[in-house]
Amino acid sequence: MPHVLPFLAIAVFVVVTPGVDTALVTKNALLHGRRAALMTAVGVNAGIAVWTTASAFGLGALLHRSETLFTTVRLAGAAYLVVLGAQAVWWSWRRGHAVVPERAPSRRSPFVQGILSNLLNPKIAVFFTSFLPQFVSPGGPVLGQLLLLGALFNLLGVAWLVGCAVFVSRAGDALRRPRVRAALERVTGCVLVALGLRLASEKR
Repeated sequence: MPHVLPFLAIAVFVVVTPGVDTALVTKNALLHGRRAALMTAVGVNAGIAVWTTASAFGLGALLHRSETLFTTVRLAGAAYLVVLGAQAVWWSWRRGHAVVPERAPSRRSPFVQGILSNLLNPKIAVFFTSFLPQFVSPGGPVLGQLLLLGALFNLLGVAWLVGCAVFVSRAGDALRRPRVRAALERVTGCVLVALGLRLASEKR
């Protein structure tokens, strides 16, 4: 059996630390409501599930060794976050200057945003490649233990982001007043742009 308790203690801290995932779920909760936020949370954790599985099978190490592949995926992910953030800022500015009709998002678009924000971030793969093996017991099957730890991390992520989605959505009546909503959209948009620029400038 892997060392589950110390893994959970550290994993909880990692999961609740604010970052791209929380900002993206918050943005979609403010713009489109609970359903979109929940779909974003599911998409985020689908992306994490892909990376944890890939790391368990050694694909994360391959990405870590290839400077060209790592840089390509990193820059693509950074550009995607900047675009999402810029769109949020743009829509918040338009709402502040004119009446903008609401657009209902497709069922897939929040999910796609969530999964792409993770799949286009190679640092997540590198993180799991170095993080998960630390809690593997030498006496057990390595692959099974890595998959179990990845599944536990994913469950924590689902619980946290779904909780965030529900909380922001329930606070929506106050948060969706035009000026408050525009300000929050602008803030979350700027956060996504900043995180994208940081990802673009970071090294492995």
